[in-house]
Amino acid sequence: MRRALDILYDAALRASALCLLAIALLVGVQLAGRLLDGTLALIGLPRTDFVILSLNEICGYLLAAASFLALAGTLKAGAHIRVTMLLGALSEKARRYAELGAFGFTAVACAYMTWNLGSFAWVSLRFNEVSPGVIRVPLAYPQAAMAVGALILTVAVIDEFFVVLTRGRPSFRAAEDAITLGKEG
Repeated sequence: MRRALDILYDAALRASALCLLAIALLVGVQLAGRLLDGTLALIGLPRTDFVILSLNEICGYLLAAASFLALAGTLKAGAHIRVTMLLGALSEKARRYAELGAFGFTAVACAYMTWNLGSFAWVSLRFNEVSPGVIRVPLAYPQAAMAVGALILTVAVIDEFFVVLTRGRPSFRAAEDAITLGKEG
């Protein structure tokens, strides 16, 4: 089970990276088109007027997907912003209970967010909602990507809850401790 979950988190991070790569490629192609047009104008040749339609919208959807798909992997790596100063002041036993409470609450909040994002995607799919841009993107796709990312985050938070419950320490504490020791040394 542990291996399957780690593969899931890694796959979500890779999908997030692919979304960011797609953004970089789209913007790069658009920029190359503008540079080509500028060069052609400077030497007196006709411009190509190359443009990627709805680029801002598409990049926005890809960024939303990348952000949500990266949430679980960054949680497991200890890269989320947390209140480590407060937790560091607690005893190990008190810290364990605080982390269990935090993960429990967060699991409920993430499940609620996942449910609502999934509902938005379902309604958009049912009513064939599309973006208002030149390229009519079905809104169910970016909403579904966000819902999938939220679902994987929910799984990761529940996973961390049980890791703390059974082992006493979240899986990312080792990375957190290494960062703390690196700053002190």
